[in-house]
Amino acid sequence: MTTRTATNSTLRPVDERLSIGASITYGLQHVLTMYGGLIAVPLIIGQAAGMSGGDIGLLIASCLFVSGLATVLQTLGVPFVGSQLPLVQGVSFAGVATMIAILNGGGGMETIFGAVIVASLIGFAVTPIFSKVIRFFPPVVTGTVITMIGLTLIPVAANWAMGGNASAPDYGSLRNIGLAALTLAVVLVLSKVGGPTISRLAILLAIVVGTVVATALGIANFSQVGVGPIVAFPTPFHFGLPIFSVAAIISMLVVILVIMVETSADIIAVGEIVGTKVTSRRLGDGLRADMLSSAIAPIFGSFTQSAFAQNVGLVAVTGIKSRFVVAAGGGILIVLGLMPVLGRLIAAVPTAVLGGAGIVLFGTVAASGIRTLAAVNYRNTLNLTIVAVSVGFGMIPIAAPTFYDQFPTWFGTIFESGISSAALMAIVLNLFFNVFTRRPVSAPSADMTDTADAS
Repeated sequence: MTTRTATNSTLRPVDERLSIGASITYGLQHVLTMYGGLIAVPLIIGQAAGMSGGDIGLLIASCLFVSGLATVLQTLGVPFVGSQLPLVQGVSFAGVATMIAILNGGGGMETIFGAVIVASLIGFAVTPIFSKVIRFFPPVVTGTVITMIGLTLIPVAANWAMGGNASAPDYGSLRNIGLAALTLAVVLVLSKVGGPTISRLAILLAIVVGTVVATALGIANFSQVGVGPIVAFPTPFHFGLPIFSVAAIISMLVVILVIMVETSADIIAVGEIVGTKVTSRRLGDGLRADMLSSAIAPIFGSFTQSAFAQNVGLVAVTGIKSRFVVAAGGGILIVLGLMPVLGRLIAAVPTAVLGGAGIVLFGTVAASGIRTLAAVNYRNTLNLTIVAVSVGFGMIPIAAPTFYDQFPTWFGTIFESGISSAALMAIVLNLFFNVFTRRPVSAPSADMTDTADAS
């Protein structure tokens, strides 16, 4: 089956246009991959705020709607906004702890929304300065960060494979893990014996097979699909007008900086995978899309937006690099936000099934980082030390989640993310060992040609 509609041999892979059917199908894969993570944040915050089930449902629908808009903005772009890379946007986990702290401190959802709006606008304003960070991302840094993105997500896949809800009685049961293993096996088999089209759809087909088996075993529950409205448009300021608290804004600003670091890493990672050079201009455009969508999100009842690392893995696994495919995924998210019934249908996919697919997706991201690190020169340099310390530093919050509990809140917000921890450490160590030294700038560790440049 031929889905390619562009014939220009000089066309960038990200600018390839597939048929409408193929774009929707591959876009649906992206939605299924990130759906569990996308609905988790509004679910957590809604419960912490003491919302009713109906309001939490509206909160989830709002987050789907805004994430779809943000994804379309990031992939298609407008002048000076949008990286035009295949990146799926969604509600960031980075702000969960801070938002719960705001609620526990006596603030409400209105205070959270006010903090998100102001902090995001500040982030938008400082983007031209922040985007210059690209010059401090040689392969020794990018490879480390990409590797850490994958390693950080592996525990997420393991949690999904166990059932996703630690309080559930069947969490970690052999039934859940077996279902994840079956899904993983289907992905591997289809990747091996299927043709190019089947191989690219292996993740989606495996999720379908896993869900069918789960239904037969009584694990999947579709009873709630018909409960609630079929169509609902997010009402602006449904949860109240924003309240602007200086303390909340300052704490949220730290979250925004963390999101900018993580999104920078994701933009660089996907640029590496699709063979597109990430310049300061492209990075800045991507960050502006992040910040603009985050600033608009509270109007519709959503939170800070960032690129989803798990979808970077899907791009690597399928080899589908077209940004228009991801834009189609954004369109699906918009529809899900407007039609909660479809969202409830996708939500019925067992978490264990997503866990089996996640092992492949997240492992592929880590493998891509390792491939980048393989091109780094380790002779007569301290690059090995940079990689070792940065990866070790990034693994701390994964291996010991309570490690930073006694640190100031702002410090924990930054370093409780393995991605931002590793990224910051790699940048600092590269500066210390490879830039601020008497060694010429042309040292191998500082000017290794990025594989993206070769394209």
